[in-house]
Amino acid sequence: MPVFAAVQMVSGPEVAANLETACKLAAAAAAAGAGLVALPENFAILGRHEADKLKVRERDGKGPIQDFLAATARRLGVWIVGGSMPIECDDPARARAACLVFDNTGRRVARYDKRHMFRLSHESESHDETRTLEPGTRNVVVESPFGRLGFSICYDVRFPELYRAGGPVTAWFVPSAFTALTGAAHWETLLRARAIENQCYVVAPAQGGLHPGGRRTHGHSMIVDPWGEVLAERGEGEGVVLAEVDTARLAEVRKSLPALEHRAMP
Repeated sequence: MPVFAAVQMVSGPEVAANLETACKLAAAAAAAGAGLVALPENFAILGRHEADKLKVRERDGKGPIQDFLAATARRLGVWIVGGSMPIECDDPARARAACLVFDNTGRRVARYDKRHMFRLSHESESHDETRTLEPGTRNVVVESPFGRLGFSICYDVRFPELYRAGGPVTAWFVPSAFTALTGAAHWETLLRARAIENQCYVVAPAQGGLHPGGRRTHGHSMIVDPWGEVLAERGEGEGVVLAEVDTARLAEVRKSLPALEHRAMP
């Protein structure tokens, strides 16, 4: 059975240092038997200010972060789901948060741009991604040696229609940098719900800890099975969680409770 890995990081404002950490953790995952390694949202940079990522945004298809993803996938012989990174868009004041997927030869096979922009107004903190990010416009599901894979990013997990529109998949990916506030309240519930209602695996690599500038992310990277069982989880701090993706288990759940066939809504 294939093994998927979800990498947890505590990224900072220096791209080179973050890539070094991502390389180390991806190598550890590959050494543990992972055939696919998923990095978290903002794996290459989580700056002191939201606009910091604009300083390192890359042209689509060219740049050191993209070169790193391709080279690491090729060197380790694994598929890599590149969480999210800033890619140029038509608006010079913003970027796209793009999840780039590379196969084990280093060939890019998919790009998904985050569709839903996180906004929070709370007495303790506030966020508005629309100031620096332009939303994507399409869903992305690809065929792979591991089955059909669907891609989303962080705040997308609150919008179940995105996952339904992708059709049946083996696994959905949710690379994230959930805040400590919203993560404690909703993270596990949302991930397990997406797994249960779509009868698929959910792989959620996350940022988890205290970042330069004072931001704290929730962590709790996890892999959830089609019945909603959490197979692997890490609280805070850098590390890797791994789980086998059992297609027989997937088929068993869908056969015993064929909810995907029972849908009355389009």
